[in-house]
Amino acid sequence: MPDDEIPDDAEVERMLAAAMGGLTAHELLIKNSLAERENVEERKAAIAKNRERALKLLAALDKPKD
Repeated sequence: MPDDEIPDDAEVERMLAAAMGGLTAHELLIKNSLAERENVEERKAAIAKNRERALKLLAALDKPKD
């Protein structure tokens, strides 16, 4: 569809249905909320791991050299 062409309501409904993957609006909201929560948990785990690595690096730098 050219950029300057305005789709009719039926075409908009088909595009919306395709984008939603056959889910209802409520199901899509729940799916996205669960994915976001999982992503937050992954970020927290990555932050903790990075903090642990940084502390180990600082400890290694603070050790006196023989």
